[in-house]
Formats: sequence, C-alpha cells, structure tokens
Amino acid sequence: MPVFEAPWAFALLALPAAARWLFPARHETTAALRLPFFLDLARLSGRTPSPGAVVPRAGFIGLVVSTLAFVLIVLAAARPQRLEPPISHSESLRALFLAVDLSQSMETRDFRDAQGAQTDRLSAVKAVVDEFIARRAHDRIGLIVFGTGAFPQAPPTTDHAAVRSLLAASRIGMAGPQTAIGDAIGMAIKLCEKSTAPEKVLVLLTDGSDTASRVPATDAAALAKQRGIVIHTVGIGDPAAAGEDKVDLDLLQRIADTTGGRFFRAEDRAGLEDIYATLDRVTPEKVSRLEYQPRVELFQYPLAAAALLLAGYHAIAALLSRRGRPIPAEALRDAA
Repeated sequence: MPVFEAPWAFALLALPAAARWLFPARHETTAALRLPFFLDLARLSGRTPSPGAVVPRAGFIGLVVSTLAFVLIVLAAARPQRLEPPISHSESLRALFLAVDLSQSMETRDFRDAQGAQTDRLSAVKAVVDEFIARRAHDRIGLIVFGTGAFPQAPPTTDHAAVRSLLAASRIGMAGPQTAIGDAIGMAIKLCEKSTAPEKVLVLLTDGSDTASRVPATDAAALAKQRGIVIHTVGIGDPAAAGEDKVDLDLLQRIADTTGGRFFRAEDRAGLEDIYATLDRVTPEKVSRLEYQPRVELFQYPLAAAALLLAGYHAIAALLSRRGRPIPAEALRDAA
C-alpha cells in the first residue's frame, strides 16, 4: 500500500462543495423576447447589444470528468509514495589497534602450527591474529608493527581484507631487530587522534622487553590512559631468557593495569588462541546501525492521469464539433 507524505491534502476534496455553498451562483430573471433575427435588427437599428452573463448548467459527462480530474489532482497533492525495502548502514563505535612485535627474537621456533609442525613465533601469531580479525566484522581495525621502531602498517579501517593482507606480508626484522614497546603505544596514540570512534582499544603482543623506545613504555601507557585508550597486553616467549630475548611480563602487566586493560601470557599456539578468543569476548563489537527506508514518489501518475483525462475530453469534443456531428448541448457547454 502506498503512503502519503501530505495526507492533509485530502481535505481539499471538500473544497468544491464548500465553494458552492459559500458562493452560490447568482440567478436573475429578466423578461426577454427571443428573435432568430435579433442581430440583424440590432445592426439595422444601429445599436450594439450589451453583453450578458449566462451560467450554463453542467452536463453529466462534464461533471464526471471534472470530478475525476479534481480527485486525481488532490491525490497528487497528497504525494503518494512507495516504500522501498529498508537499507541498513552499520558504523563501528570502536577503533581496534593490533600491535605485533617483529623483532629478531620472533623467529624463535618454539611454537607449533595448526598441523602440529614446529614453526616460529611470528608465523603462529599471524595465523591466530588473522582469525581474530576475520571475526571482527564491523570494527575498524588498525595494524601497527614494531621492532627498533614502530610503524603504522594499516590505519583503522573496515577493509579487513587489506589488514589481513598487510599482516601476512609482515616479516621478522622489517622494523628492526630490537623491541620498542613504548614507541608502539605512542604510535597507537598518534593514530587515535585521527579516529572519531568513541572507544579505542590496543592489543599489544610482544616476546621481549622494552629496549629501544624513545619514550618509556610506562609513560606512554599513562598518556594512553589520558586519551581513553585501553591496552590489553599479550606476552609470549621465555621470561627466563637473557638480554633482549627475555619477555618483560611485569612491564606488560603494569601497562595493562595502568590503562584498565588485561594482561595475558601465552606459552604456545593453543594458549594464544584462547587469549584472542577471550579478547573477542571482553571487547565485543559495538556497532551503531542506521536504517533508512527509501521512498519513491508516485504523484506524477495521478497528475498525468488528470491531464490526460481533461485533454482527451476536450480533444474529443473538438473533434466531434469539427466533423459536424450533433453534440449534446451539455457537452458543448462543458467543452467551452
């Protein structure tokens, strides 16, 4: 069923009856003599007859045509519309950043892949993070890679295929051999400045300690808290190792505590999968869905029908008149 944008226009249907009642036709009775040769007499007498007003009575056909045309015009004025199927638009309310450590220690082969074969840490991380991205259908996801420095691999975007492709292209050592955790947090803060999402989350994964940051990781975490960024940290690797290969679990715990996030420890791929499954639950998608129902205007159809009806009526009356066929007096008066 069509809907009407201006249903009040149907009140105009009462306009002809109201006009007839408020402004009735003026009737006047005058004595007159009908002469078939009146104009000849007037010409011979040298007088010009004064014009008079005649109110013709509407015929049945003209009344029907004019009534239908008026109803169609009022129908067009009410603006009939056809509702199309609703269109839904989803907009993420969260910017989710993933920071992945690409330092040299990530080449350590102490993880196993899905088939159970020995693999390096980064390959295991990439497989699990790729599945995590695939589950976040509506989030704007950004990717940060860090080593000696931190670099934005992908800005926050809903083009998850591009993010997954860039994650797959990441290689060990491409950001430098060391680990700059504080700089990775700083990069996330910088990217968040351009994001309009009301909620911002950083998931930071590393297997080392902060050995190359220009800004201490604890200071960067404090600044992230001021900017409303929640940081979840994931530590992999060996906390008993020496030097840069030692994962600083205490630092990761402090970063998470400072920003209101959670700290996780993963020792193998199964543990890593559990962590990202937990993150998927504790950071559910926040989406604003807007629905718009398009409307197609239909007023042109009754308006065109009214125009065709009137034009056809007058055209037929004119055609019959030209052919000399007798036309009912009522039809002639309506055509005039």
